[in-house]
Amino acid sequence: MPRCRWLSLLLLTIPLALVARKDSNKNETAVLRKLKPINASNANVKQCLWFAMQEYNKESEDKYVFLVVKTLQAQLQVTNRLEYLIDVEIARSDCRKPFSTNEICAIQENSKLKKKLSCRFW
Repeated sequence: MPRCRWLSLLLLTIPLALVARKDSNKNETAVLRKLKPINASNANVKQCLWFAMQEYNKESEDKYVFLVVKTLQAQLQVTNRLEYLIDVEIARSDCRKPFSTNEICAIQENSKLKKKLSCRFW
């Protein structure tokens, strides 16, 4: 009898292991086209960067809004979607949070508040 329990436990475990193995493959995304440079003036790159900066400023605990100073590099990868990798230099502006779209912001240059960062957005 104990041998029969062991066998039935083994038979129940095998399908579970196969299901677990199959589910882990669902998370793998096939790369159709690897990362390739793309022009930073591309409309999709600009839109992605705008969104990334909105999220960055929302999550940042800084009292001031950060703006893009320079786009260093933009790359595109094609999977089951378009994926952008964008390297930028950002800096603290003179606009305080919450930011109004009507405001015109300038980069903090000659101040102890001056701060520049390099960021990579995926």
